[in-house]
Amino acid sequence: MTIHEFGSENERVVLLIHPSLVMWDYYEYVIPLLQDRYHLVIPALPGYDEDGPGDFTSVEEIAAELAGWLAAHGHTGIDCAYGCSMGGSVVARMLADGRVRIRSAIIDGGITPYQLPWVLTRLIAVRDFLMIYLGKLAGPRLIEKAFTSDEYSEEDLKYVEKVLKFISARTIWRTFDSCNNYEMPEEIRTDCPRIEYWYARTEEKARRWDIRYIRKHFPGAVFRVFEDFGHGGLAVLKPELLASEIERVTGG
Repeated sequence: MTIHEFGSENERVVLLIHPSLVMWDYYEYVIPLLQDRYHLVIPALPGYDEDGPGDFTSVEEIAAELAGWLAAHGHTGIDCAYGCSMGGSVVARMLADGRVRIRSAIIDGGITPYQLPWVLTRLIAVRDFLMIYLGKLAGPRLIEKAFTSDEYSEEDLKYVEKVLKFISARTIWRTFDSCNNYEMPEEIRTDCPRIEYWYARTEEKARRWDIRYIRKHFPGAVFRVFEDFGHGGLAVLKPELLASEIERVTGG
């Protein structure tokens, strides 16, 4: 896993974990807004690293690898872990693992394990895989229509098309299978004092199971609802807002 760092001279560490179907540069508009105050750690997740070989592994493996990298580089505690969608799944698992002290965590539209019979989880994974794989074959507008209410520019759609071209079918399958079904302990114990779960108003229905899961397993979590963009749209469409919210949860 390739790790990109910005503002490494700063003491406070912020981990930014990207969603699926994009690369680490999903945060390109956010980086210049935060790198003067924070040490930004941005992994290029397996399967979504254009410069690195390999396929997506699993939420559990990625969470463990990130915790190991942070500890190896002297970061036994970090100021904020932010993850969007798939990235939010990794943050949730890192909180459950407790290998790194996370002082604040933001799970933005994060996917939590489905509490459903095995057969239904297989059917959902197959549905999601086919939708993305058809998008890989037919073009990114199918993805835009199926998964977001936001309007993206031609440049944004070309970016998605670029990612779809190089990610493998195995990465697509493992992404949805793992994000929907990753293992979590029955009783989660975390010393993180501030956990927030964010979602867009337009995805409130789609996130209802995730909201229920977070309420049950992270009972102290704060919920925030955002208007004017859809799932995963904050970093791209409202980078200034994302930067200011990270400053808020870390104390500025």
